[in-house]
Amino acid sequence: MLSRLSRFGLALPRSLPVAPARFVSQSKPTSATGAPAVTELHPAAEQSGHGEVSPYVKNPDYHGFSSDPVEDEWNMKVGFFFGISVALVIGGTFIHYLPDLGMRQWARREAERLIQQREADGLPLIDENYYEVDKIVLPSAGGEE
Repeated sequence: MLSRLSRFGLALPRSLPVAPARFVSQSKPTSATGAPAVTELHPAAEQSGHGEVSPYVKNPDYHGFSSDPVEDEWNMKVGFFFGISVALVIGGTFIHYLPDLGMRQWARREAERLIQQREADGLPLIDENYYEVDKIVLPSAGGEE
């Protein structure tokens, strides 16, 4: 159990909401130690000339797809082709030619056809009595039955 907790030893104090504190040695330095020195927890990596190089240094036209310049440009062109040509052009065409949702266009054409037919017959566009009066059944005036 303690071995598992030791892995979190350095990260645990950083995760607790406690004000930061500095621990300073109060002992007097001896003449053998000399001047106080700051030592790193991890030794610095050796600079051997094989360090990490930014992809922008190797390829000024870097697009972020690959570290190889030829593959990077090819992936960029393919990505933009599918992103613009396929998604926008073909997607827009597909949406444009979808069937009439809610039959709105059909309803307008049908209304225009009925208006032309009523005008040709000399009838008003809308009758005074929208429903046929003979077919309406009204409740009796005497009350509920």
